[in-house]
Parts: sequence; structure tokens; C-alpha cells
Amino acid sequence: MWLFLAFASAFFLGFYDVFKKRALKDNAVIPVLLLNVTISSLIFLPFIILSSGGIIHEDSIFYTHSYGLDGHLFILLKSVVVLTSWIFGYLGIKNLPITIVGPINATRPVMVLIGALTLLGEHLNLWQWIGVSIAILSFYLMSRSGKKEGIDFKHNKWIVFVLLANVFGALSALYDRFLLDPDGIGLDKMAVQSWFNIYQVGMMLLVLLFLWYPQRKKTTPFHWSWCIPFISLSLSIADFVYFYALSQNDAMISIVSMVRRGSVIVSFIFGVLVFKEKNLKSKVFDLFLVLLSMLFLFIGSK
Repeated sequence: MWLFLAFASAFFLGFYDVFKKRALKDNAVIPVLLLNVTISSLIFLPFIILSSGGIIHEDSIFYTHSYGLDGHLFILLKSVVVLTSWIFGYLGIKNLPITIVGPINATRPVMVLIGALTLLGEHLNLWQWIGVSIAILSFYLMSRSGKKEGIDFKHNKWIVFVLLANVFGALSALYDRFLLDPDGIGLDKMAVQSWFNIYQVGMMLLVLLFLWYPQRKKTTPFHWSWCIPFISLSLSIADFVYFYALSQNDAMISIVSMVRRGSVIVSFIFGVLVFKEKNLKSKVFDLFLVLLSMLFLFIGSK
């Protein structure tokens, strides 16, 4: 069940990347991100209200538990980590081809595995080590593909931003398992998803008012895009099934994280068909190596 949910999450994450890329075209990053978290919060706010009013019962998958200060502090930390990842990720995907960003994002499971190895005491078997090695090779080859488009992986700050987004994203994935695991904090999946979006609205308002708004005339102007609500919708669905998968007792964060990076397939197809991106022959091979590494990681994690 949890593995099927992970694949469903990957599917919607692919569309999330596509809508995000389209919405950020010649657009200001901070207002788009603020609208994204605001719409996502509005999607989940009714579940909080209906649950607290007893209209949604505890046996429903949409029931949202109430927590005290301690529980909300754990969720607040989740919000900070995710928002940091999103800011770096949004800036990166705005300024790079999606066929470069997608495969880089697909290396996040390697970071999660390393985190599980060092922080959670997990051990990599031979299959997993092969998968990690192939993923590292694919990243090196992606750097060569990027140079053909004038993108130097060593000196391009947007590549660094995408990498930082993946580092914080990997930390978030490991923290998610800790939050939802009954042997960890054991928080409710709906409460985590609902409240971390709400807390991000407040954070993004501060970022917009104090960082973006005073400099708005010197940076890319903001314009409305109908892709913005679809960013929120696709991400909300992707995260809902993701959190539901992690709430299963036998779920493995290393596999769930790996499968979710299969979203690169959706974003790559749209990069070819919609965004008309270039240098596809070498990128297809890079993508093949990413998927091959995921296959080895999957086999080794069975």
C-alpha cells in the first residue's frame, strides 16, 4: 500500500515541477511561493476546522488532530526546513532548464540514504551501493550536459541553489519519518501537512515584506499565472499521499524518497514537449542512469 502511494506521490510531484517552472517564467519567486503556501493552507484549513468541530471523525483519513505547544514546535521546525528548501528550489528552477533540475532532484534519495546510514543507523547493501555509485556518475554526466548549455556546475549559483534545496529536502524527509513514526514523535499526518503550510504563510509574509517588497522595483516583477493554484493543488495531493505512505508502520523512508524522485519522468517529458529544451540526447542517457540507480536502490531496499 505505502509503495503504491509513493508512486502516486511521484506522479503529482512531476506536475508540481512543471507548473512551478511555468509559473516562474519571468516572474518574481517570493510572491509566487507566498501564494503557493497560502492556497495550500486554504486547502487544508477546512479539515482543521471540521475536525475540531467534530464533523470529521477520528476514523477518517482527513481527521486532523489537535496538539499542544510541544507538537506545534516540532511542526514549526518542519516548516523552516521545508521553506528553506523551497526558496532555494524555486530560485534554481526559475533559472535552469527543467531537464537539468529534474535529474538533479532525482539524486535526493541518495542523500536520504546517506542520512539514514549516518543518522538512523541503517546499512547499505551491495545493491544500494551500486545505486549510489550510478547516481553519482549520472550527476557528473549531467554537469557535462549542462556545460553544453553554458551551465558550469562548479561556478553556477543556481546549481548550488538546487543542490541546497535537495540537502534541506533530504533533511525534511528524514525528519518526516521521525515526526510520523510511532517510535518517534508519532504526530498525525494531516496535522503535520496542514499546520506546516499555515506556519509557512507567516514566514513568507515576513520574507515578502522585509526582503522582496523594498527591492521589488529592482528585481523581476510579479504577475499572476493560472499555474500558481495548480502548483498548490498538485503539491498538496503529492504530499498528502506521501504523508499517508509514511504513516504506514512498514514504510521505509529510503524507498519512499527514492520512488518520489521518479517525478523526473513527468518533468522531463514536459521539458521536451512543452518547454522545448535542448541537448536532449545526452540528457536522456543521464536520465536513464538516474532511473537505473533508482532501480538498484529499490532492489537493494526490498
